Formats: sequence, structure tokens, C-alpha cells
Amino acid sequence: MLQQIRDRSQSMIAKVIVGAVIVALALFGIESLVGLFTSSSDNVAEVNGEPITRQQVEIEVQRAIRSGQVPPEQERELRNQVIEQLVSREVLDQYAEEGGLYASETQIDQLIVNLEEFQDQNGDFSKEIFRNRLASAGYTPLSFRQQLREDLIRQQVQQGLATSEFMLDSERERFVELQRQTRSFRYHVLTQADLQQDIAVSQDALQSYYDANQDQFRRPEQVRLAYVILDQANLADDIQVDDDALRSAYEERAREASRRVSHIMVTFGDERSREEARARLQEVKDKLAAGESFAELAADYSDDETTADSQGDLGFINRGFFGEAFEDAAFSLEPGQVSDIVETDNGLHLVKVTDLDIPSFEEMRDTLRDDVAMEKAQDVFNERAQRLIDESFAADDLASIAEDLGLTLQQSDWLSREGAEGVLAEPGVMAAAFEPDVLEEGYNSEVIELDEQRRMVLRVIDHREAATLSLDEVQDQVRNAVEQEKVREALRERAADMAQALRNGESLELDWQEVDSISRQQQTDVPQPILQQAFRLPRPEGNQPVYGQAATSQGVALIALTRVEAGDTATEGQVDAFIVQMAERLRAQAAVQGLLENLRDSAEIERL
Repeated sequence: MLQQIRDRSQSMIAKVIVGAVIVALALFGIESLVGLFTSSSDNVAEVNGEPITRQQVEIEVQRAIRSGQVPPEQERELRNQVIEQLVSREVLDQYAEEGGLYASETQIDQLIVNLEEFQDQNGDFSKEIFRNRLASAGYTPLSFRQQLREDLIRQQVQQGLATSEFMLDSERERFVELQRQTRSFRYHVLTQADLQQDIAVSQDALQSYYDANQDQFRRPEQVRLAYVILDQANLADDIQVDDDALRSAYEERAREASRRVSHIMVTFGDERSREEARARLQEVKDKLAAGESFAELAADYSDDETTADSQGDLGFINRGFFGEAFEDAAFSLEPGQVSDIVETDNGLHLVKVTDLDIPSFEEMRDTLRDDVAMEKAQDVFNERAQRLIDESFAADDLASIAEDLGLTLQQSDWLSREGAEGVLAEPGVMAAAFEPDVLEEGYNSEVIELDEQRRMVLRVIDHREAATLSLDEVQDQVRNAVEQEKVREALRERAADMAQALRNGESLELDWQEVDSISRQQQTDVPQPILQQAFRLPRPEGNQPVYGQAATSQGVALIALTRVEAGDTATEGQVDAFIVQMAERLRAQAAVQGLLENLRDSAEIERL
């Protein structure tokens, strides 16, 4: 959460409202903003009876996309991952609540005022910056405090587990020694071509493997679906948008675009009257008209100490934070223009717009075309969405609905509840497919709201119960598994025989690969299973190598360990300290992950 604010606070008050407006209003409407942190009947999952709403999922998805973490084309695939993250967050929150953990209002206040993201140039907390930067990240002050409270409580749980994991000095020393240890060995990879005879697989072997591993060949309950999707974007593709409409849309955006503003503020009250303050600003206006610099006049005349020495610059602003009079003046100006005298609660101002945060018309042409077309398609989409509701309820098929509404009738292959991909894997789709009325009675599903611009109706066209596939159905799969197992066993026996021959002093013609004085973390082309096994073998005694073997993707490797050199722990360098720190961190992470897995296993989690 704080990283989102940091990401958006690099250019003062840049894009103050953009995140909030685009994410919360343009995508979901004003109702979603009200319902964002409240309960909703539009749930995608429940954790011990506590709902996870579609709005929560969409907000997280859009934040990930707009922060650049996920490309837009992966938006739909991201939703399932977001749901799982929200489930984990919810079980952890419930665990913390049961444990009586909390964050006081004083703790939250203290944390907020000490965050650099909310401080002005003097290092003091600024309410103005606070509100602006929250808005740019899509938060209100209340919702931010709530989110911060939840984050602090989760941190208490995680930090408690982390601090309970520690290493003794002797463990740390031994760990560093092992990490700095080097080993020298050679290896030769045996493949199926090294076997002296072909592998034969009998029917009895197939039957035995099948009988012992029937869980591998169990097919879950599955359905085949017919479905139609009403997509507003498809409707928009057919809409013609002329250049006048594009320019009108661009001008509208420019009128409300974030703009960089400078000001000269003169206060009145104890030191001067309102009339004296106005006269002082009138003097500034006269000097501006005579060609003097706004920046120099701000340094000489402005009572705003935080901006006077920086050309009066307030950064990029948006509506909602500086007062109606100030903003009306700022948003009526073109870049380079200066307002008349504006009065606010804190004084009189001259406002100058220095820049607009908006690309050129040509750069935005395609985006404008899409947005205007989508807006024009809204009425058609709403009308067809209502027809989809009415007709799907009454129809005995989907083909007639698709033809009537101009939609494409699509069909899936066999799908299980958890095995869908693409649009069929989106929240609510497979749950609708397995509803009794749809699965057993053969009715069309209710209209599924995939998102604000898409609706779906599906119908089960075939259904089969969960079953264990017969040996005949999985014969090739079983044969391949048995053959691989027998080849691996034969190669292991061959490697063991070769190792014994070498111990007996025999000379074998092998294509040994030599590895000299390698450490555990060293970058190498040696396959990882071979390297790991080389560091598991006992230390050789005298000149006699220690032999071992390791399975690789190519076959089985015969390993001859020749030398072990102990790591020096007398001087622990930065790399060693880092390794120890990482080991302790991994132990702490494992503890947190173990808790999450336990909480999820014991929770009642229902995906809707």
C-alpha cells in the first residue's frame, strides 16, 4: 500500500485524482466507491462467512495494472491470483483479530506524520500533501487509515513469527563454514543408450503400476459448455467516430487534466488588511504586465514560504483539495496564463498554470476513439444486456439468443470446476455451470456479470461424473511412466555396478566432466541435482573418491567426489553476513507461510 503511494509521489502532487477517478469511478461508478470498504452482495468468495467482494478484486487488479506490475493483456488472468491473495489476507486478519492484536489511533497517527511521503520541503507533515497523495493512490483518508491499521496488525503477526526464529552463534558459524566450503568432483551421465538391453514392460507391470497409482488417473466431474458473451468493446468496434467528436473529447479532458500551478500568495489579518493585501497583489499584476518574471515576483512578494523560493510552484493539482475559488481559477487558464486576484481562506492569490498533464491530441487519438466509441456503445450495451436477461430466462437454448443478439455461440471442451482457462476461469463462471438448475435441469444460467463491460450466459451441453479412468483409457500414459521408472532403475543399477568396479581398481572408459573447487552458490553449468548430491556425499578419506549418483533430466549421473575444502570462518565478509541474513529471513518466511497454509487449511473457504 505504501509503495503505491511512493510510486505516485515522485513528482509532487502529480496525478492527484487520476488514480481515484479512473479506478473508482470510471470503472465501477460512484456506487462502488461507497461500497468499496463495506459489505456487498456481489461476492466472489467467502472466508469463514466473511465476504470478498468483486469490487475488492477489481480495485486490486486495476491498481496492479496502473502501477505497471501487470500488463493490461493479463488482466483477466490476474483476477484468480488476486482472489487467492485476498483470501490469504482475510484468514490472517481473522487470526490476528482472534489473538486480540490491534493498532491504536495514536500508533496510526504517529506513523502517518512520520512518513516522508506526506512531508513538505521542511520535513513537516502536510495535510494537503497527505490528501493529494492518497487520492493519487485511490484512497480516502478514512480508507487509508483502515488499510494502514490492517497492515500494521498483519505486520505484528509476521514480525512475531519472524523474531521467534533465530540461529545460535554455533549454528551461524557452522552455516557460514558450510556455505564457504568448496568441493572437487567429476561426473558422468548415463542415458538409456548405455543400457545393455532394451526395457521390456509386461502387462502385469502395467496393471501393478495402475493399481498402485489410481489417484493419478482419476477424472474429476466435468461439463461441456455452450456460452455467449456480450462485450461492450465489440459493440464499440462497429461505431464510427468522427474527428470533431475526438477533438471535443480531447478538449474536455484538457479542461479537467491535472495541471501544474504556481501561485503568489499574500495574507491579510494581523499584519495587513484585505485592501492592503489586494493592493500588494495589484502591484504584482502591474509588474507582470510590464514583463517581469512570475518566479522572481513570487520570491519577492509571496507569503507562502514553502513555495516562494521555488517559483511559487505547487506541483500538479486536481480538483477537490485547494478550494473552489482557487481551482475554478486554475482550471480556467491555459498554460502561461495568470489569473485575476483569487481569495481563499488562507489569503489572496495570483495563480499561474505552467503545464498540463495530458499527452498531445495525436498521441491520444486511439485512446480517445476507444473511449468515445465505448461511451456511445453504452446505451446499446445496456439495451442488449436487458434483452439477454429476458431472453435467456425464457429460451430453451442459446443458439436463438446468439442469433437474435448478434453474438457468437461458443463451446468448450470438457472442463472441471478447477480446470477452466481464459474467460471460463473468471469468478462465478464455473460456479454457475455447476448450479443444480443449470447442471441437472438443463436451464440457461443467470446472466453472469464478468465486469462492467461484459455479460455471459452459459448452458451445460454435456456432463459426466467423476470417475477413475480404466487402464485401457490411460494405457499409453501408464506405459510411459513404467518405462521411465524401469529405465531409471536400470541406470541406477548400472551406476552402482560401475562405482563398485571403480572401487575395486578397475579402469573404465568414461567421459568424465571435471569440476574443481566449486562452492554451493557458485554460478555453474553443472546440473543442479548433481551439484546438490555432490555436497551431500561424505568427505573422502585419503585418495579414495566417494561415489554417488543423482537422477537428472538426461538420465542418472555417476559422481566421484575427490576433495572437500573447509570454509574459513575466521573473517566473515559481507557476502557471508548476507547469506546468514538470507537464511534467517527464509526461516522466518517459512514460518509465516506455514501459518498461512495452516489457516487456509482450517478455514471454510467458499469460492462463489
